[in-house]
Amino acid sequence: MFDVAVIGRGPAAVSAAVTLKIREKDILLIGEKPSEKVAKAHKIKNYPGLFDISGQELSGAFEEHLNRLDIKPVSDSIVTVYAMGNSFSLQAKSGEVYSAKSVIVATGVVNEKSIDGEKELLGRGVSYCVTCDAQLHKGKAVAVMAYNDVPEDETELLKKLCTEVYFLPMGNVSVPQGVTVINDKPLKIVSKDLFNRTLITEGGQFDISCVFIEKDAIAPTALIPGIETDGRHILTDRKMATNIPGLFACGDVAGKPYQYVKAAGEGNVAALSAVEYISGMNSN
Repeated sequence: MFDVAVIGRGPAAVSAAVTLKIREKDILLIGEKPSEKVAKAHKIKNYPGLFDISGQELSGAFEEHLNRLDIKPVSDSIVTVYAMGNSFSLQAKSGEVYSAKSVIVATGVVNEKSIDGEKELLGRGVSYCVTCDAQLHKGKAVAVMAYNDVPEDETELLKKLCTEVYFLPMGNVSVPQGVTVINDKPLKIVSKDLFNRTLITEGGQFDISCVFIEKDAIAPTALIPGIETDGRHILTDRKMATNIPGLFACGDVAGKPYQYVKAAGEGNVAALSAVEYISGMNSN
């Protein structure tokens, strides 16, 4: 079990990971890739000590800092975080399951809007993880809503297991072979009974067992059952603590302003709060 799992790869996550490493904690830093938002920034003029640095340079500096401290990020996405009393269970998109005493969420802000039924049916006909849940829908029809390119092994798994794979490209994404492409806008997911759902689009209805949604980031309420938010942001106090003991949030996911320097500062605070939380656990 890790002391702390840090979810994200942006300034808040890197700052938290660095602070935790210096405090000699066993950490999991997990995120699919370094922050594209940082890398694509043209010039950053308000990061102390690094005047007029480019986003690519700052992103490279973050990775170098991690390397110097022997922090090895795991290139994967967490799809669900469960509070288990004195620990947390983290389900990854790859199918891996991690355990940690404390969790720091630094995932950034989700830009894609969810469709009706997505949050309500999560785990009951909606999934963010093909590897985790494909077997549950063997011999049935499924749909894939792709905001990003879907890994080839995931589409191959669905084609092998399922009678039909409806594919809805939600942007400029690659369309795999052997799927039924639906170019209509999805409107709603409706549960008919325990095993059957209907995906309603602008052009029709599709009877399915599950909708698999491929996107970069997952809304906090879908990622963490029971988390309190004000919409897009996780509610925190000044120590970056949430309503769930042992779970902290920092950076853009914790609210505006969306600034790299603010995110880094909050990452430091969240890490120190996690250290304090674990110390309290150990003393009890």
